[in-house]
Amino acid sequence: MERRKFISKSMLTGAMLPTVYGSLTGASVAADGAKSGSSPGSTQQGDVVIERPVAGRPHEGKVLAVIQPHCDDIALFAAGTVAKLISEGYTGYMIQTSNDDATGVGNTVAEQILNNEISTNAAAKALGLKKVYNLGYRNHRMDEYNIQEIKGRLIFLFRLLKVDTVVCYDPWGHYEENPDHYVTAKAVEAARWMAGSYDYPEHFDIVERHSVLERYYFARGPQRVNRVVDISNFIDTKVESNAVITSQGPGGHAGSALRNSLAKNGKKLDILGSDDHAADRNYIKHFVLDQDSQYTRGVPSDREIGKKYGLEWAEQFHYIGPDPSNIPGFVNEHATNT
Repeated sequence: MERRKFISKSMLTGAMLPTVYGSLTGASVAADGAKSGSSPGSTQQGDVVIERPVAGRPHEGKVLAVIQPHCDDIALFAAGTVAKLISEGYTGYMIQTSNDDATGVGNTVAEQILNNEISTNAAAKALGLKKVYNLGYRNHRMDEYNIQEIKGRLIFLFRLLKVDTVVCYDPWGHYEENPDHYVTAKAVEAARWMAGSYDYPEHFDIVERHSVLERYYFARGPQRVNRVVDISNFIDTKVESNAVITSQGPGGHAGSALRNSLAKNGKKLDILGSDDHAADRNYIKHFVLDQDSQYTRGVPSDREIGKKYGLEWAEQFHYIGPDPSNIPGFVNEHATNT
C-alpha cells in the first residue's frame, strides 16, 4: 500500500490536480493518436475520445496483452477497460514482470511470491484472460536489470502471441516513484515497435516480426489523457478482480476486516452490506475506486472521472493508435488511366 501514496498531501490539496489529470491540448491530440485507431462506439468530446461499449464482438480475432509489474496494478487502474475489450472479442494475456517478493502476505519470501502468484492468476481469471506469463524479476529492483534483456523477452512474446493492443503503465508518465513501473513501461514501449523490426533474428525460426500498434497507457501521476473509457457495464468485474487479490493492495478482505472490526465495537456501516462477501466488494467499489481513491490508489475516483464526461464509471488513458495512411485516399482522388 505504501508504494501507492506517492503524491504528498500538500500536492493533493493544492492547485495541481487539474493540471495533473487534465486532458491534452488540441495540438497534442493528433500527435498522440487520439483520433486514429478509434474503437467502435467512440465519440469526440473536446480533446478527449470517449470510448463506449459496443454490441457484438467487433474485436474478434485480435490479441490483447495486459502488462503489469505487480499483481494488483491492472486490477486497480485498468481492469474495467480490459474487461470491456475482452467482452468485445479480444483474446487476452497477462504479462507480469516482477515476482512480487518484496510485498504481500507470507511468513517467508517464498510464501509471499506464491501468494502473490495465486492472486495474479485469480485476477487474470476474473478478467477473462487466457494465460499469465511471469517474467520473475525482483520486486522494486527492476532498475538494476539490463533493459535490453526485458525488451528481448517482451519482443518474443509480442511476436509469439501476435499482440495487437497493450495495456500498461505510461512510459511518459511523470513523477512515478516505483522503478518497476517505469522500467516496465519503457521496456514495453520499446519492445512493441521493435517486435516488428529485424531485431533478434534468431526468433524467426519460430515466430515472425509483428508490431504492436495500439496502446492504452495509464499512470499514477501526471500524464496526457486523450481517451476515457466507459466502464459502467464492467465496474463489477473490476471490483471482483480486486477482491480476489488477497495478498496485497487495498482490496482483498479489507471490507470484511473493517466490518468485523466495527461489529466488535457495536457499530456498522450500511454501505458495507450484511456479510463479508458483500463487505469486501462494496468497500472496493465505494472506497477504493471512489471515495478514497486518491489515498488508496493515487488517482482520481473512477466515478468522478465518469461524471466529468456524462458516464457512471470511467477509466482514463494516454491512448496511441495506428495512424492511417493518406496514400490510398490520394491515389483514389488523383490516379488516372494510362
